[in-house]
Amino acid sequence: MNTVNELRTKRAKTWEQAKAFLDERRGENGVLSAEDTETYERMEKEIVDLGKEIDRQERLNAFEREMSAPTAEPLTSKPAGTKAETKTGRATDEYKRNFWNAMRTKYPDSSIVNALQVGTDTEGGFLVPDEFEKTLVQALEEENFFRQIATVIHSNSGDRKIPVVASKGSAAWIDEEGSYGESDDTFGQISLGAYKLGTLIKVSEELLNDSAFDLETYISNEFGRRLGTKEEEAFFTGDGAGKPTGILAKTGGAEIGVTAASATAITADEVIDLYYSLRVPYRKKAKWLLNDTTVSALRKLKDSQGQYLWEPSLVAGTPNKILGCEVITSPFMPTAASGAKSIAFGDFGYYWIADRQGRTFKRLNELYAATGQVGFIGNQRVDGKLILPEAIKVLQQKGSAASGG
Repeated sequence: MNTVNELRTKRAKTWEQAKAFLDERRGENGVLSAEDTETYERMEKEIVDLGKEIDRQERLNAFEREMSAPTAEPLTSKPAGTKAETKTGRATDEYKRNFWNAMRTKYPDSSIVNALQVGTDTEGGFLVPDEFEKTLVQALEEENFFRQIATVIHSNSGDRKIPVVASKGSAAWIDEEGSYGESDDTFGQISLGAYKLGTLIKVSEELLNDSAFDLETYISNEFGRRLGTKEEEAFFTGDGAGKPTGILAKTGGAEIGVTAASATAITADEVIDLYYSLRVPYRKKAKWLLNDTTVSALRKLKDSQGQYLWEPSLVAGTPNKILGCEVITSPFMPTAASGAKSIAFGDFGYYWIADRQGRTFKRLNELYAATGQVGFIGNQRVDGKLILPEAIKVLQQKGSAASGG
């Protein structure tokens, strides 16, 4: 039995013990004593910690599989003369090599500059070679899970206009020799533009000149972490002003499915009502989205049959569930408070992310020269919108609608 399965078994056992403890120690009013509450919270903390360790171990296993993969293929024939440069994307292998040489070199020689003309952009930065951009997108996905559940499209220029059916026509019964009534679909349009997101990294000249320093991996991971975190925040809470429109936005965000009776608490019936507020077609791929604090509260809830709503994963690679649907947590989902939208439930594939062209990087030679550093700036242009608001429903805590924006 591998470590992940052992951890899952231990977490499941702890969860069963926690449920039994709750059922045994709850008083007639359904409340635990202060001492029992402290005991249960320790058990719950162990469940949370085990879940985080499972996630870490699964990522580690994935890294180990990647690192142990062969980095080259064996030679099966003799070389047959000079081979032309390969081109797998928009950049040749020569461009890729010279891109990183330029990143390391203050004054690249003419051969490097000539090679980089393949990917020069209008602002003087070099477009990232295709292979590196794939690495960066992977880093974004590791940092920003929203890209894994949303629909990602690519656009070269101009706004991307998406036609959306605003209302559907219907059929009608017709008398013999009667005429057909008109009933047309009406269409709306969602426009995805491009907002600029960027960051700056400073590296000491000593470190940059050290051939042992893996510049490519460092920039890939660090840009991915920074851009991914800022992206995800906008995909949740962005208001469309200079940034994407998030799923929790007051205008253009998800529809309110349930308004809780309390400003700070959630009941099992309200969670079930939220589930059924989403139309059946969207429930097929629906997921729950909430933060860890809200998950902690939902773990204690039972349905009318006395069954706990939360279903912990027992098998590696399978998610935790509530009412049979996957649970995803994010720190950008609000904690239950007055007017907050604390739970989102729906098909997040209806949130569209538009990436505009490639990501651009530039080396700043002189700006930080006085401190012995070299700057690197990177940017991308991206937009995001929920193209069909009815595909995602949210639970909003009691309070003014304005506070839930």
